Amino acid sequence: MRLSALFTAFAGLAVAGGSVYFARDYLAVDLAQAQVSEDDRTVSVIVASRDVKFGEAITPQMLTTINWPREAVPEGVFHASLDLLPAEGQDPRRARRQITQGDPLRKATISGFGEKVTIVQTLSPNTRAMAIKVDAETAVGGFVTPGDRVDVVLTQGRNESLRAVTILQNIRIIGVDQESNELNETPGIARTVTVEVTAVQGQRLALAQKAGTLSLSLRALEDERDVNLETTRLSDLLYDSPTPEKLSKPRPIIRVRRGGTDITEIPVN
Repeated sequence: MRLSALFTAFAGLAVAGGSVYFARDYLAVDLAQAQVSEDDRTVSVIVASRDVKFGEAITPQMLTTINWPREAVPEGVFHASLDLLPAEGQDPRRARRQITQGDPLRKATISGFGEKVTIVQTLSPNTRAMAIKVDAETAVGGFVTPGDRVDVVLTQGRNESLRAVTILQNIRIIGVDQESNELNETPGIARTVTVEVTAVQGQRLALAQKAGTLSLSLRALEDERDVNLETTRLSDLLYDSPTPEKLSKPRPIIRVRRGGTDITEIPVN
């Protein structure tokens, strides 16, 4: 009996040990598969560790790596910092436009090694940069900064012929005087504002500058609508509604005599 009980005990221990062993292997395989599956769903992407100004040289201190969902990776991103940093003696890459902290660095926003960076590289396709003269009154008191969007209003004429019309809508400001950094939130009194326009808009803007005074109307951040606006004249603002005295005032009459006694009265409006 004792040998039978001892054999049974050893058999139980063997079965338990085998179960633990196989369970451990199963869990290890399951965890490994989960890790592979997680790694397969994401990819390393280089993003800005701080705000990067337009034209600023790319350095290691402004780069960091995050895991990005593979199916949502933006086009043209960098996956290794070595692709962004120059070799010894090589000129650096530069930011072609401002990059906000946390944004991925992309080929469209980063220059080549030693490539010259100018404001032209911030323009959208098929657009031009054009400067217009402004002052504190016509540039929203100096609160216009690069990156803002404005409407351009033309005022022309004198006295009763004075009129105003919006000639361009939703126009992007790409520079104020010599400042083109859209991360700059400090307003200032500008003398020149550079705007992004199409070729046709540029012709209208050039003609409008010769025709009268141009003013900028600052738009809200989410307002991208184009509104059908008519010309506003001074007479529209000074419209004088008729008073009872004017309505009761007799109107002049023209009397037309035909023959000797036939008289026709014609009121004059």
